[in-house]
Amino acid sequence: MSVAVEECSQKGCLALSLLELLGFNLTFVFFASLLVLIEPVAAGSGIPEIKCYLNGVKVPGIVRLRTLLCKVFGVLFSVAGGLFVGKEGPMIHSGAVVGAGLPQFQSLSLRKIQFNFPYFRSDRDKRDFVSAGAAAGVAAAFGAPIGGTLFSLEEGSSFWNQGLTWKVLFCSMSATFTLNFFRSGIQFGSWGSFQLPGLLNFGEFKCSDSDKKCHLWTAMDLGFFVVMGVVGGLLGATFNCLNKRLAKYRMRNVHPKPKLVRVLESLLVSLVTTVVVFVASMVLGECRQMSSASQVGNDSFALQEYVTFSSTFPRKSRLSEVTSDEVNSSIKTFFCPNETYNDMATLFFNSQESGILQLFHQDSTFSPITLALFFVLYFVLACWTYGISVPSGLFVPSLLCGAAFGRLVANVLKSYIGLGHIYSGTFALIGAAAFLGGVVRMSISLTVILIESTSEITYGLPIMVTLMVAKWTGDFFNKGIYDIHVGLRGVPLLEWETEVEMDKLRASDIMEPNLTYVYPHTRIQSLVSILRTTVHHAFPVVTENRGNEKEFMKGNQLISNNIKYKKCSILTRAGEQRRRSQSMKSYPSSELRNVCDEHVTSEDPGEKEDLLQQMLERRYTPYPNLYPDQSPSEDWTMEERFRPLTFHGLILRSQLVTLLVRGVCYSESQSSASQPRLSYAEMAEDYPRYPDIHDLDLTLLNPRMIVDVTPYMNPAPFTVSPNTHVSQVFNLFRTMGLRHLPVVNAVGEIVGVITRHNLTREFLQARLRQHYQTL
Repeated sequence: MSVAVEECSQKGCLALSLLELLGFNLTFVFFASLLVLIEPVAAGSGIPEIKCYLNGVKVPGIVRLRTLLCKVFGVLFSVAGGLFVGKEGPMIHSGAVVGAGLPQFQSLSLRKIQFNFPYFRSDRDKRDFVSAGAAAGVAAAFGAPIGGTLFSLEEGSSFWNQGLTWKVLFCSMSATFTLNFFRSGIQFGSWGSFQLPGLLNFGEFKCSDSDKKCHLWTAMDLGFFVVMGVVGGLLGATFNCLNKRLAKYRMRNVHPKPKLVRVLESLLVSLVTTVVVFVASMVLGECRQMSSASQVGNDSFALQEYVTFSSTFPRKSRLSEVTSDEVNSSIKTFFCPNETYNDMATLFFNSQESGILQLFHQDSTFSPITLALFFVLYFVLACWTYGISVPSGLFVPSLLCGAAFGRLVANVLKSYIGLGHIYSGTFALIGAAAFLGGVVRMSISLTVILIESTSEITYGLPIMVTLMVAKWTGDFFNKGIYDIHVGLRGVPLLEWETEVEMDKLRASDIMEPNLTYVYPHTRIQSLVSILRTTVHHAFPVVTENRGNEKEFMKGNQLISNNIKYKKCSILTRAGEQRRRSQSMKSYPSSELRNVCDEHVTSEDPGEKEDLLQQMLERRYTPYPNLYPDQSPSEDWTMEERFRPLTFHGLILRSQLVTLLVRGVCYSESQSSASQPRLSYAEMAEDYPRYPDIHDLDLTLLNPRMIVDVTPYMNPAPFTVSPNTHVSQVFNLFRTMGLRHLPVVNAVGEIVGVITRHNLTREFLQARLRQHYQTL
């Protein structure tokens, strides 16, 4: 397309070239938006969603095959459409989808393709494979297997173990060398030479032998790098703040409207981007003189050096040759005479990767005004683009924007301060690291990724110093871009640790006291009611009366030979359930009448009704605070001594639905031993997509049948006492990969449940404010 523009610049058909360019770009962006309409999760880079998934939150559709196809083809159309987006973020998402799907040997999109593969059938195994897939995506994008492993550790997984480290590293290495093998064979025809490690390569940074004063960087330059880190952090914080406002505006005014509005917004961004790029290249560009190195091969990649260097280091020489050819061939001469080039068009009318190489390795100078205008225009358009309904990455746009900032700093230092010894490519690299670090707030993994991409270990110290300063500066104002978008989605993401002041709170301060629970032996009608009126993923299994519990417990095994107790328990809890939460009617009154219409008892009915009435009246009074350090007192009333919910275990929603679907139950006239038994393989057969309770055909179920859940519940889950510090609760929840944490007092009574929502930063801060108000 740039060739057509150059030809028309001489023939006077620029308007036709602009229309042609608009036609191509708008068509590609339209297709990209349509793919996002098919699978909305495919929008954006996918890194926030993968980060949520690895943090323990299941995002619907995030690792489906349809998402992978829409993401891959959508990002191709987005990049081809001229949008300021990258493909590296979507590659990370794509790698995660592949990691989640391959071990399952099945797909929801391809229902007929299924294999009887009984392994890796748990959330933890799937999460480990997603971690490896995300790391492989980074490794393939940047040719950085170690950086990919660290990225998965730093930005992704909440639950990491030593055995997972080498597995993820091996996966990253395999991805890097697989891509290297095919790219080297396709581009050079030399299969097995392994000469192109990643899709994005920064080339080799090397001073010319003729310039004896040139050094890649010196100790004095570290001071400039720190200042650039501060400025990069400020620019990144500004970028994130503006993008957050745009995202909120889209959530209020774009997303509630018909889906066609999202497509129109994407087309508008494409239209404006195309016009700005075209006009800026034609009007704002300056004609700069080509250096002799640019005509033969610039100072970093001169062909004379290549002949000598190739005999010793063939891989690096071939890489240098490729980068040199790409740098020289990507120079644009719009409206400029011979032996000159248009610096603005060279940056705009090239791929983003070629633009980065120009800023890193082009010895010919770019005008400071051109660099400043390019930075401002690119900054604004990239900020506007990230968040529209197309697959889009942010790594490469941030690198290119930061490289322009770094090259601008180098030009100013050379031209106005007289520091002729500095290497412009180094400052461009540091500027790219500073801006990218200020936007995404990564430190360790990003340092290693940039070092591996440059193949220059001497850049380790300046890159790390710059990234740390940029991160500290940006964190003073707001969060990283991915954390901001996670927060906008309302996902309960767990941080690495809690703040020190949060230890003023205890587990009893943050737990959810209003429980929805099941009994060890519950009627089908009751289970269906619970599952259909709640969205909880786990339920405590409890009994109520410690006196009756003696008959229920024999040898630490729950048995079912006291139907009278179970019926009365349901009736007992009915009043308290209605009192606590009118919105969660787990036991409707019609069901209670059906369940308790039979009386298997020899007691006098009048006495029984009086006893039940007394128990119901006691339930209307809020339960007293029961802590392990409070010993029974003679002053306690009978109400305080009565503790209704003895905790026996946890059972998952998926397990209950599976039991109902497979008809695992027994009749009241039979013993629970007559109930069919399911093996672990049968219980996990529908993983990871268990049937939904709303799809269950109730006509096939007898509502009066009873389900014994005790063989399938977790009888010994992790629990904490009400007096446990929040920091201990947080560490246990995060390190063990929990989703539910029961709060149990000293005598085995469950008093609440802690979920991820109760450990989010916003929830803890709200409870801390309440704590201060009660002091």
